[in-house]
Amino acid sequence: MPTPERTKIMGVLNVTPDSFSDGGRYFDHDSAIAHGLELLDSGADIIDVGGESTRPGSVRVDEAEELRRVVPVIRELAAAGATISVDTMRATVAEASLNAGAHIINDVSAGLSDPTMLAVASETAAPVVLMHWRGYLDRASASFHYDDVVAEVIAELKTRIDEAVAVGVKLENLILDPGLGFSKNAEHNWQILAALDEFANLDHRLLVAASRKRFISTLLSPEDPKLAEESAKDQATAAISALSAKAGAWAVRVHEPTTSAIAAKVLDAVNSHASTEASEASEASLDEGRA
Repeated sequence: MPTPERTKIMGVLNVTPDSFSDGGRYFDHDSAIAHGLELLDSGADIIDVGGESTRPGSVRVDEAEELRRVVPVIRELAAAGATISVDTMRATVAEASLNAGAHIINDVSAGLSDPTMLAVASETAAPVVLMHWRGYLDRASASFHYDDVVAEVIAELKTRIDEAVAVGVKLENLILDPGLGFSKNAEHNWQILAALDEFANLDHRLLVAASRKRFISTLLSPEDPKLAEESAKDQATAAISALSAKAGAWAVRVHEPTTSAIAAKVLDAVNSHASTEASEASEASLDEGRA
């Protein structure tokens, strides 16, 4: 029995002034590049570079500004040997980022915001993250109603898979993200986390992005989520990273890689020993059969 691959750590790099957790900290290029290198040193396998916030109430930036924010940062980090995903909903930004050295497209709209995104993924053969959403977070179309959140999110992701395959994206290049916090309340998020095995069993790589989201803050500080300390949110995120790794997630997207990288290594060690024991047990059974 092969040992499952270790869950990768995707470090968040927001080149924005207004992202919900760290907006503004790394807005200038020098700070962004330095932080990207810090993320790598802290255990990140992939750097997810984004130039546009998707927090509730955020205002979309224009294409030129998004390009100005992300392309120079991607170019420098790629030159330093980093594996990079670009967090964008624009096909033009995705294509320019790939040309600058990015490897993966991470589209929170799964191609719904820009109809040409999936074509770019097909033409470039780049892996693409399809995240579940029901529209921008400040719009009524971002419906929170589900009769069965797990079944409905899976069904809607399958629709996006079909759309991607129809324009030529290869199945092995698809990565699924259930979209924690997008068009979902806290209860929906916990239900999805309780059913990660079902998402991992869809025969596509799974990305779990829970880091520092409001449902974690609400768990830690129910009276006032804004009072939840960042370090506590990162510890809770690491616990979710461990659950994700146990379910076989390909990667977790986090702001603070160290604790999640440790969690992934622990699960990798456990899986490695479990696989060894299963292999030894199987060999012993075959030896008994031969005798």
